[in-house]
Amino acid sequence: MADIKKFGYINHLRADASRHVIRHRAGKPVASGRGLSFWFQPLNTSLLEIPVDDRELPFLFHARSNDYQDVTVQGVINIRIDDPERLAQRIDFSIDTRTGYYIETPIEKLTALVTELGQQFTWDYLIRHPLAEILESGFDAIRNRIYDGLCADPGIGELGLGIASVRVIAVRPEVEVEKALQTPAREVMQQEADRATFERRAQAVAKERAIAENELQNQIELARREEQLIKQRGDNERMRVTDDVDAQRIESEAKAQRTGVMAEAEAARITVTEDAKTHAEEERMGIYREYPTDVLMALALQNLATHMPAIEHLNVSPDMVGDFLNRFVSEARA
Repeated sequence: MADIKKFGYINHLRADASRHVIRHRAGKPVASGRGLSFWFQPLNTSLLEIPVDDRELPFLFHARSNDYQDVTVQGVINIRIDDPERLAQRIDFSIDTRTGYYIETPIEKLTALVTELGQQFTWDYLIRHPLAEILESGFDAIRNRIYDGLCADPGIGELGLGIASVRVIAVRPEVEVEKALQTPAREVMQQEADRATFERRAQAVAKERAIAENELQNQIELARREEQLIKQRGDNERMRVTDDVDAQRIESEAKAQRTGVMAEAEAARITVTEDAKTHAEEERMGIYREYPTDVLMALALQNLATHMPAIEHLNVSPDMVGDFLNRFVSEARA
């Protein structure tokens, strides 16, 4: 909107650089350009202001496909004004010389014109294709159809307009139809999810089986090693008992050998001693054999007296002493 200020009978206009202003005085154009600033008299001046910046025109089209399904197309048409003076000749962009506001609604008319043309091209495409094809490749096809149609339309060129771009945001059928169309895809995704779940469960079962088999193998290995341990302990115990028996046997044999050697030595000693005693006794008896009877009697009594216990009372008869003395005297005289 142009900025207009009043100073008595004269007004001043100042426009932005994105606004093309056309000034008429007495029915003739006297100034035209962007971002103008000038003084004017309201009584003999008419002003037009055309926006020359790119403008986005959103649209929402409803149409029917080749298979009689309702389709909604949503998007944006981006337009630019290439020739504002030509556009001003077709659409009234006059502004109030006192306030700067549009007297009519040129922007709405321009928007309606372009969107109606875009809707016409959209209908022309949708009515020729089934819903499935539209939903599969509708974005690019509809966008290209609208863009090419608007660029080739002679009315757009006569207005001095240019099409900067066309964007299609959404292409949707009715809610029930969309749900019906989504059902196969959902079924496929559900099947994939079920398959993934089954595979995950199968992998879990396989892992559990592998773990169980591993545990069983570990138990078998432990049992085998325990059996080896028990067997080894038995072998060790048998070896210990055998070693003990062998040690005791060796000790017994050594003891028996020592006993035999000692017995033989003792027997030899006894034999030697007895032989010596026998020889001494024989020699002693040979000596005694030469002694007289009375001497032998005296020695016997002496020996008897040596080995007899203590005698408290001894009775000697005269007959025994007399006979002994007679013999002693007789032998002494001889």
